[in-house]
Amino acid sequence: MSNLKIWSCLIAVSVWMISCDQSSTKEKVSETASDKLPIESAILEQPKSFFYVDFEHYPEMDKQLPIGVFDSGTGGLTVLDAIVRYDGYDNTDKSTGADGTPDFDKETFIYLADQANMPYGNYSSEDKTDLLVEHIVKDAQFLLSNKYYKNANALSPSQDKSPIKTLVIACNTATAYGKELIDEFIEKAGINVHVIGVIDAGARGVLQVFGPKGNGAIGVMATVGTVASKGYENTILRIKEEQGYTGKIRIYNQGGHGIAEAVDEEPDFIHHDAQKPRVNYRGPSLDHEEFKIDKTLLDIYNFDFDHSKMLCDAKDTDDCTVLQLNDTENYVRYHLVSLMEKIRKDPEALPLKAIVLGCTHYPYLTSDIKMVLDELYDYRKEGRYIYRELMDENVSIIDPSVKVAEELYVYLNAHDLFNPSGDMAKSQFYISVPNTDNPQVTTDQNGRFPYDYKYGRKAGEIQEYVKVVPFAPSNIPNETVERLSGSIPATFQLIPGFSAQHKALSEHEK
Repeated sequence: MSNLKIWSCLIAVSVWMISCDQSSTKEKVSETASDKLPIESAILEQPKSFFYVDFEHYPEMDKQLPIGVFDSGTGGLTVLDAIVRYDGYDNTDKSTGADGTPDFDKETFIYLADQANMPYGNYSSEDKTDLLVEHIVKDAQFLLSNKYYKNANALSPSQDKSPIKTLVIACNTATAYGKELIDEFIEKAGINVHVIGVIDAGARGVLQVFGPKGNGAIGVMATVGTVASKGYENTILRIKEEQGYTGKIRIYNQGGHGIAEAVDEEPDFIHHDAQKPRVNYRGPSLDHEEFKIDKTLLDIYNFDFDHSKMLCDAKDTDDCTVLQLNDTENYVRYHLVSLMEKIRKDPEALPLKAIVLGCTHYPYLTSDIKMVLDELYDYRKEGRYIYRELMDENVSIIDPSVKVAEELYVYLNAHDLFNPSGDMAKSQFYISVPNTDNPQVTTDQNGRFPYDYKYGRKAGEIQEYVKVVPFAPSNIPNETVERLSGSIPATFQLIPGFSAQHKALSEHEK
C-alpha cells in the first residue's frame, strides 16, 4: 500500500473519531465552559463586544462556505499555496492519483496574516504566552465572524465577510500554543468546525524520510517560540512510537531567531537602507546572549558582506566589534552553521538526514537552505571535511504544507464538504494593521508596533489593538510582493489587485 493511501486511512480514522466527538456539540455544553479566558467570554457571552459572534445561528457544515487559513504573517501563504496547487486525487471518482486538475479547484479561501502582532515566536521568550494565546483566539474569531475593516482609516467595520467551514492553522507557533485551545473554544461555541494544525503534518512527513528502521538525525528549524514549546520534538517522538518506528533518531532544534522577521521585512531585524550597525537591531550578534555570532566560525558562515548585507562598524571585517545580519541569506547561513555545530559537539551524534521547516516563512528560503547545506557538506579546513560525516550529501528538506493539504482533502471528502460550484478566484486575503483609532495603541515612525509595546501589552485587557483589512499595496512591502510573485505564483494570482499591479510594474520596467 502506498504512503499516500496509508496516510489517507490514518486521517480518515482520526476524522471519523473527531466527527463522533463533535456531532453533539450543539446539544451539549463543555464541562469547561465556565472556565473561559476573557477573550473567550467576550466572543461567546458579550453581545456588545466587538469580538462577539452569534454562534447560535452559525451555518456550520455548509459546503459552499470558504476554508479559513491564518498565520502570524505572509509566511502562511506557503501553506495555502500547497493547498491551492494540491493534486493527489482524481476529481471525478476521488481515487488516489493526480489528474492534472487541482483538488481544491472549486474552493474559496479566506486568509488572515496577523502581521501587526508578528512574530509569534518571540512571545514565549518575552514571557507573554498568555498574550500570544489571546492573539491566536482572535485570529480564529476573525475567520469565524463576519467583520473586517475596508481599510485602515475606516471608523466602523463592514459586516459582510463570510464565515468558514474548516479552519487551518498555518502557523507552527500558533499550532504549538493554540491548536488545543482553539479546539476547546470551538467546543464551547457549540459549532462543528474542524481545525487542522501544521505540526502533526510536518512530523509525519519528516519520519517518512527514515522508514520504519532508519537511523539518523532530524533538524527542526522553527521559531524560538515553537522550539521552546517542543511542539515538533514531542510530536515526532509520539508519532514515531505510535507508528512503530524502531530506528534510532536524534532531534536537534534550531530556533531561527530573526529569519521570519527578516522575510517579513521587520525593521528590528533587517533594514535594506542601513549602511552601518543600527541601535534597534535585535538579530544575532557578537554579544547576543543566546544567538551569538562566533567570530571563529566566520569562514564557515561565509556571510555575504556586499551591498550592506552585513553591517559592521569597521572597514575590515576582521576588525568588527559590532556585526549585524541584514539579509535573509545571511540569516540562513548563521542558523544552519549553528545547527551543524550542535551536531558536531554531540558525542552521540547521528548524521543529519532531514530538516523540517517548522515555520511557514522558511519555505521561501528553500533554495538558500539547499545552497548553504551543499557548501557545508563540501567545506574543508586544514585538509579535512568538517561536517561531511555529520550529514547526508542530500539532506531532505521537509515542508509540512503538502501534508496539511492531504489532511484537508481527506476531511472534506469524508464529510461531503467539497464545494461543487465555487470559484477560487473569489478568495479573500486580509492582514492586521495597528488600530490608530485606539488611543491606547502606540506606533513607531514606520506605523508599526514598537517591540517594547508589542510584547509589553497585558493579556486580558480586551481591546481592538488592530484592524483587519484586505491586502493592499499600502500594507504589503514591495519586497514582499516581489517574493510572493516569484515563489508562490499560483496563490499570488488570487490576491486581488496585486497580480495585475505587479504585471504592470514589470512591463513598465522593461
